[in-house]
This record gives sequence, C-alpha cells and structure tokens, in this order.
Amino acid sequence: MPEGHSIHRLARQFSDVFVGERLAVSSPQGRFADGAALLDGRVLESARAHGKQLFLGFEGGLSLHVHLGLYGAWDFGGDSTFRGASSIGAPRRVGEREIADGGAGDGGEAAYAGPPPPVGAVRVRLASEHGWADLRGATVCAVVTAPEVDAVLARLGPDPLATAQPRQRPGEEFARRLARRRTPIGRLLMDQSVIAGIGNVYRAELLFRARLDPATPGSSLGRERALALWADAVAALGQGMRDGRIVTTDPSFWPLPEGELPEPRDAHYVYKRHGQACRVCATTVLLADEAGRKLYWCPGCQSI
Repeated sequence: MPEGHSIHRLARQFSDVFVGERLAVSSPQGRFADGAALLDGRVLESARAHGKQLFLGFEGGLSLHVHLGLYGAWDFGGDSTFRGASSIGAPRRVGEREIADGGAGDGGEAAYAGPPPPVGAVRVRLASEHGWADLRGATVCAVVTAPEVDAVLARLGPDPLATAQPRQRPGEEFARRLARRRTPIGRLLMDQSVIAGIGNVYRAELLFRARLDPATPGSSLGRERALALWADAVAALGQGMRDGRIVTTDPSFWPLPEGELPEPRDAHYVYKRHGQACRVCATTVLLADEAGRKLYWCPGCQSI
C-alpha cells in the first residue's frame, strides 16, 4: 500500500498540473458515473493529502476523496507543457519510483491529441486541455462535501508531512495518543488514528532507527521518546517525499558515489531482510505476524 509520502507527492502533482483548470471528469469503467457527473466541468481548486487520504477540491464545495489501498494507482500523461507525467501508486505494480509515461509521443506539444483510449478498469478519468489522469483499483473513490472531508480528517491522527493541521502541535498530539494506549508500539504506528501515513515499511524502519522493541507498550515510551520518534517520522517521510522512494539507511551503507540513491537491497535496515544479518549488530533479522501484517525487527538492536 502506498505510504504517506507517495500520497503527498500525488497532491503536489495534481497541484502542479491541474489546479486552476476546468476538468472533464468521466468514468470509463462506469462504476463512478454518478460521481463523475457531479464533478464534470468544474474547476479543480485544491489538492490535499493527509496520511494515505487524497482530497481533490472542486469549485462548489465538492471534493473527490481517494484512498488507493493495496491496488489503487494514478496514471498521468499529457503534452510537453504537462509537468510530471508518471504513474504513482500500487507498489506491487509500479514500485516506489514513479515511472515516466510521456503522453505526447515524441514529447512535442503538437503530437498531443488528447487522452489515449482507456486501458483496463479506469474508475475515474480527469482531463484538461493539456493532460489527463486515470485512477484504477482504489479502495475509496467518492464525491464528498466539506463537512464530510472534515469528518474523515477528525478520525485521523496527525500527519508528519502535513504543513497545516487542525492541531497546533502535532508531535505533542502524537505523544498524547501514545500515552493513552498500552497497545504495542509496533501496532500503534500502523493505526491511522494515532499517526497518519505510516505503513509497513516506515513502521519497521522507524522502530529500528529508534532501537525500539515493537512489543513496547505505547504508554511506556514517555513524552521525550515519543517526540523523538515523531521527529524521525517527519524526517524519514520528508526524505521519501523528496526522493520518491523509501530510503532509511545511512549513506555509509551505500556502495555508491556520494549523492546517488542506493539500490533497493541497500535501502532498508530490516524491512524484508528477515533471515539476514542486521547491518549494525549482525543479529539475524526476524519476521512475525502483527495484526495480519508482516513485522520485521532486529532483536539485538531493538531491545528497549
């Protein structure tokens, strides 16, 4: 499932290529025909992410609410003026790296003749004069009002990447939410009502970087350790948003020239490294089931 940094990159891409444009909205698949009809011909006014939730705000107070889930993805394309043609979402299909997909053929504006015929089950198509975006496979795809957007946000915890949040001090709010729960921290980090945007990769890597045993109750962390965990989440997801990939290891572990990102095998400390030696202490990295999701950790480093 795409984690929070990918959804914020999506919001930024929509802002770059569609905000301020009057869009043609359709549902080639047909499942979203009624919702598309409500949005068709309206100007897109904003694009906002909170955790794994994306809200595209249209004139008239309506928003398109999308949660990609495990299999959802957006594809983009357009002419030479359409910045950022790519695919974002569904890591099993396109990976953490966005994949270039220039829709103008040879890259020239004159070659662009509008969106291509839909391929597969396209739930929603957004199209402007210069480009298009197709949504497939999303868990949530709905037209919502402003009060309904507020209701979704009220159910979510603070987002390490959100610049404007209803709570003035999101790190303190995160610490308060942990302090109220004796649930293991390895489960709390995946609870979107505690912190929004963390998925399986960031969960494993943040706990390793904090040297935290995943079984540690949230209430036992204390304020200072909780705030340190929050600060590292802000840094890690910020790096992911900048690079378009989740890279959590220190550059000293990368056998590459300075400034280049590592290969996937060198990008993580423990995620998908079960049975291998820990990069730091050489203890075997373990794998367990935690509430139906795979949890990776090093029992040597993560003993606090």
